[in-house]
Amino acid sequence: MADLDDLREGANFGLGVASQKQGFHVKGADHLMWGMKDRLSRIFSPKTGRTVMLAFDHGFIMGPTSGVERIDLNILPLVEYADCLMCSRGILQTSIPPTFNKPICLRSDAGTTILTELNDNVLIDIEDAIRMNVSAMALMLSIGDPVNEAKTIANLYKAADLGSKYGIPIMGVTAVGKDMARDARYFGLASRVCAENGANIVKTYYCDGFEKVVAACPVPIVIAGGKKLPELEALELCYNAINDGAAGVDMGRNVFQSESPVAMIQAVHGVVHDGLTPAQGFEMFKDLAK
Repeated sequence: MADLDDLREGANFGLGVASQKQGFHVKGADHLMWGMKDRLSRIFSPKTGRTVMLAFDHGFIMGPTSGVERIDLNILPLVEYADCLMCSRGILQTSIPPTFNKPICLRSDAGTTILTELNDNVLIDIEDAIRMNVSAMALMLSIGDPVNEAKTIANLYKAADLGSKYGIPIMGVTAVGKDMARDARYFGLASRVCAENGANIVKTYYCDGFEKVVAACPVPIVIAGGKKLPELEALELCYNAINDGAAGVDMGRNVFQSESPVAMIQAVHGVVHDGLTPAQGFEMFKDLAK
């Protein structure tokens, strides 16, 4: 057991020193099997090493919340502009045409809703993910929650075992409870725990000191968009995260709740993949929204 009486906060993150050069474009994936790399290459562009993921799995805990009332009307027009789709198996099977041929990051745990305490989840059967030919499986880690932390870490550990067996990458999603600090120390701990337990991708939140979170995580980090922001602020969030080392974004509400969702996802793509500044991205948004 770790000696908690001498738990020292990390200080030497090697900021400004590039990671050792790898032969594969996805961080931490050099030694993975071919199938894993193939799936990761669907999610992360081999040209930029980055991704724009479109998250619309909100209904599995929130029901038909704003922007995802009708997947066919609100989400399908956005799909062509996303690199990867993050959704639940029910929505995938009922509402996403397989002819779209987009990589899927499947929400792979469930168990509670916003009407109860969140994150008391179980892992879905890996065979469902295999049958649906998904490119990754996503599940929540509730780090710092005394009730659900151990269970969610166990879910991730089991998913990582199965993912390794069948060549399916695992994305650990860091939950933020009401009693958890939204700072680099917490997100750094949560992200590292995800990676240490076998996650190939981590989804977490942007914060001050985010460059330390990225530097200490040996797998790519994509940021969550979180609550709806004004379009310029959302583009600034994307830009700052990419500049601090994020490998992409996994946005939902900041896209599908935008006044012009199709324009917004294209502007996000421009910031993430093409190096647009927030101002340039916002100009692109306004031009496309006309």
